[in-house]
Amino acid sequence: MMPDTHSKSGSKNARTDILIVGGSTGGCAAAMSATALGKRVIMTEETDWVGGQLTSQAVPPDEHSWIESFGCTARYRKYRNAVRQYYREHYPLTLEARSDPFLNPGNGFVSRLCHEPRIGLVVLEQMLAYPRASRKLEVRTRRKPVSAVTEGDRITAVTLLDLETETEETIEADFVLDATELGDLLPMAGVEYVTGFESQSETGEPHALPGDAEPDNVQPLSWVFAAGYDPDGDHTIDKPAQFDFWSKHIPNVTPPWGGPLLSWERRDPFTGERVRRGLFPHETENPGMSMWHWRRIICRDHYLPEVMPYEATLVIWAQNDYFLSNIIDKPEAEVRRCLEEARQLSLSFLYWLQTESPRSDGKNGYPGLFLWPELVGTEDGLAKAPYIRESRRIKAVFTVTEEHIGAEARGDCGAEQFSDSVGIGCYHIDLHASTGGNNKIALESLPFQIPLGALLPIRVDNLLPACKNIGTTHLTNGAYRLHPVEWNIGESAGLLAAFCLQKNTLPRAVREDEALLLEFQSLCLSQGIELQWPKLRAEDGWAAFDRRVLGQLPRGAQP
Repeated sequence: MMPDTHSKSGSKNARTDILIVGGSTGGCAAAMSATALGKRVIMTEETDWVGGQLTSQAVPPDEHSWIESFGCTARYRKYRNAVRQYYREHYPLTLEARSDPFLNPGNGFVSRLCHEPRIGLVVLEQMLAYPRASRKLEVRTRRKPVSAVTEGDRITAVTLLDLETETEETIEADFVLDATELGDLLPMAGVEYVTGFESQSETGEPHALPGDAEPDNVQPLSWVFAAGYDPDGDHTIDKPAQFDFWSKHIPNVTPPWGGPLLSWERRDPFTGERVRRGLFPHETENPGMSMWHWRRIICRDHYLPEVMPYEATLVIWAQNDYFLSNIIDKPEAEVRRCLEEARQLSLSFLYWLQTESPRSDGKNGYPGLFLWPELVGTEDGLAKAPYIRESRRIKAVFTVTEEHIGAEARGDCGAEQFSDSVGIGCYHIDLHASTGGNNKIALESLPFQIPLGALLPIRVDNLLPACKNIGTTHLTNGAYRLHPVEWNIGESAGLLAAFCLQKNTLPRAVREDEALLLEFQSLCLSQGIELQWPKLRAEDGWAAFDRRVLGQLPRGAQP
């Protein structure tokens, strides 16, 4: 890696083989795979924590039901195993918890590995330690991209602002990977991209918009917070500045929400029936509707009573989804306003929970709820960054649509089989209430592949997406945005850039040349990236396959 040089203005410049802008989940995976092939990498990150949705955004990994057996890369499995091992080595677990090979630290419902964001950071740092020690990888945090330099169809350099020193630095690279949460490099480098909800006339998808496309219609962002519960305490926060607005807010969506956002009741968008959830299991007819257990990250059952006095959960529920406005391609002042409103929504939700939430004993409020800053590395207990569900998406050589992975659209055909597969994933097509007024969309999907064509911009030669910014649609983004899939995307993008440098070729040539493609896919396999799902029946989708095989999986793999 070329030593840094300093210009007269005080900026710090460097050159590297591969520049990864964004230390997201996908960015970290890309750094691991690219350095494994001996390439020099600089990875930058806007916050002071790498890991994206796993860490700085505080979102436990949403995964499929058979994750313990197959369906992810070897490095992602190594991450999961290392998280469990960290708890075994450093936490005073009971003997039963410590000996459980499928330990779920929080026993949360959404994942078989609900864990503290800070532990995720520690494990990622461990996995990146050797590449850094061997001087293959340099990680520069608190860096925000501000511009890119292009020559024809290539990006030659990216300029970043050091948020600590307020100086700029320019990094030249042979390949540039955009691993930012919103696809920030795409407009800076003039890379063709799309945003929002496409129309049926554009994509042919049965559930796309029947009329015109809506570029501003995106999934909501959420500002997650870590909450503990002290049943005997009163930790009520000061009334948030925007509480009066949010406590009265009724979402304007279709089908109707059916009442205030800050409530345990809402109308089911599919059946129209009233649905009521509760904070704790004893307050709901169905204990599975308990929101506390949804993303719980500290479970007292794993400890002796005097060892762990309080439980904790990460609050990322429908009540703190911010869907008033889209922040993509908006003026900076508007983005700041929206992000502050999202923070205020989360704080207002907490205050509502502490003071007004109906309880099963006839009282109102849980004053014992408290923000737990140590779990997320901030002073206020809110995550370091908002959780971003939907990014700018490259105009790709190939775009994955509902017709490739949707169970209804595919009928008895199974998911589309891609000859250029560079990974696999599975999650239903899950879209939260959006900024364009659409209520929740949930469509069954089939276990799918990640086609190489979706990682290739239609024009630019040396930029690759490594996050949620690949060639999907608004609908299929809902399936490709989850942790193990994003990790796979980043890992494959890092390998592809390194492979192209070794072969002195371009990514599009890898896809177009059968021999090169087979060689690259063999490399993926050798690096532990699964390219195909086990043989499944045509009717096996997200729900059907889940029901059929759960009983055959190891005990810890079951819900």
